[in-house]
Formats: sequence, structure tokens, C-alpha cells
Amino acid sequence: MSNNSSSNSFLAFLVGAGVGAALGILFAPDAGENTRDRLTFKLSKYKKELEDLISELVEGKETHLNEAKTEGKRVISEAKNKAENLLNDVNKLIDQINQGDN
Repeated sequence: MSNNSSSNSFLAFLVGAGVGAALGILFAPDAGENTRDRLTFKLSKYKKELEDLISELVEGKETHLNEAKTEGKRVISEAKNKAENLLNDVNKLIDQINQGDN
């Protein structure tokens, strides 16, 4: 659900940025060439920031997946050890009961 909310927020941000840029160009008091140069510079800057953000998100996702796998393996290992210990205890109790019957 939060993923859908994130994508909707991001989409709303992009639409707002596009509308703002279009209005800015229409009502710009500066010459067209200067406006285009500034716009190109800002778009390049935002493109770089967006690429960095996407890269961080992808790396973070991989980190979380690796951490989850490691934690899952640890939990399984602990559960296996506890089960083996419990089985050993049960076998000892069975042996004690069998010895008491003899």
C-alpha cells in the first residue's frame, strides 16, 4: 500500500514540476536563449539527483534483501539447533524411562 502511495506521490511531483516548468517558460521575463540555458542546467541537475536517488533506492533494496536472507538463515539455524537439542533431551528422557523399567 505504501509503495502505491509512493508512486502516486512521485507521479504528482512530476506532473507538478512539468506544469510549473511550462508556466515558468510561458511567463518568463528573460530572453528565450537564457531561459533555455537555465532550464537545461536545472534539468541536468535534477536528472543527476534523480539518478542518484534511484541508485540509492536500488542499493538499499539489495541491502535489505541481503539482510533479510541473512536473518532468515540465522533464525532457521537457531530453530534447527533448538529442535536438535529438544530431540536429544527427549531421547535422554526416553532412555531414563526405559532404564527405570528394567
